Amino acid sequence: MIEIKRVTQSSELEGIKKLQQANLRGLLTAEERDREGFVTAEYTLEFLQQMHLAEPSIIAKDGSEVVGYALSATRDVGMKHPLLAYLFEVVDTKLYAGRPLRGENYIVVGQLCVAKGYRGLKLAQGMYDFYRQELSGKYRYCLTDIDEANPRSLKAHLNAGFKILDTLHYEGSAWHIVIWDWNHQGH
Repeated sequence: MIEIKRVTQSSELEGIKKLQQANLRGLLTAEERDREGFVTAEYTLEFLQQMHLAEPSIIAKDGSEVVGYALSATRDVGMKHPLLAYLFEVVDTKLYAGRPLRGENYIVVGQLCVAKGYRGLKLAQGMYDFYRQELSGKYRYCLTDIDEANPRSLKAHLNAGFKILDTLHYEGSAWHIVIWDWNHQGH
């Protein structure tokens, strides 16, 4: 039985790291990336621990194995990683619903991943529903960015309730910035 919960132990962070390693863009063939999707950023165990201490991430576990994760990145921790820092900087220049996002209380999903054998089971949706349940009382918006070359991930995020806000360019790639307004009902 798959359990969706927040990270509570260091072994779960190690499980996140293992799943991340198995899905890194640079380690997959072009065919695998197109068919299955991928993750781009590689985080050290130490950085994952910093993320966890600031705002524990959401994971899906099958027994003791981490089979999915949605990482929580607060501004303070995100500013210590180049891609996340750039995302925070760009988001702070944007408007949403006529309001500037600079100064708004939002959380960034630092990365989302579901293990290969568990895709198609709506785990991404389940983790995002739990993410909202756990964090919507503390944050108004949830944002992330998705590499334009990863349409599978974009589809999962749009299905979860995110909307495309804008596009940013980072190290030669275009990234969709997506936002989920937790003050609106529905997804």
